[in-house]
Amino acid sequence: MSNVKKDHSIGAGTGAVAGAITGAALGAAAGPIGSVIGAVAGGVVGAKAGDSIAEAVNPTDYTEHFQREYRNAPYYNSERDWDDYGPAYTYGYSTFGQYRGREFDEVEPDLEREWSDTRGDSRLEWTEARSAVRDGWHHIERALPGDADRDGR
Repeated sequence: MSNVKKDHSIGAGTGAVAGAITGAALGAAAGPIGSVIGAVAGGVVGAKAGDSIAEAVNPTDYTEHFQREYRNAPYYNSERDWDDYGPAYTYGYSTFGQYRGREFDEVEPDLEREWSDTRGDSRLEWTEARSAVRDGWHHIERALPGDADRDGR
């Protein structure tokens, strides 16, 4: 499988998972059947969103960019390493498609709530991870036509 095809598959898969989780949660109001229908619909929509993001921002290039640059970020703490920051950047990439078209500040409460379940072995609490997640979002926004921040951050 070519790297481009693999990266699109990663983007689509990431979007599908995020969309399925959101769809299931929204469908839960209609009961178990609503959860299933919501998960399927959310997965399809999420896969499409994830694939379009992967077209604009290759997930491998995204990760490599932040691996090179995270130590230069103003929020970098020298007591932390890539194993701490990497999951925050991954979280930014994986959630952007789920909330595409909305501002980071608007969805931050949701992101914060879900961080502890998605951070893996990262030692960053949300207050430390927030800036890296935001950086990841803005990196994607700058690459997508028509999705640039409205407030210039």
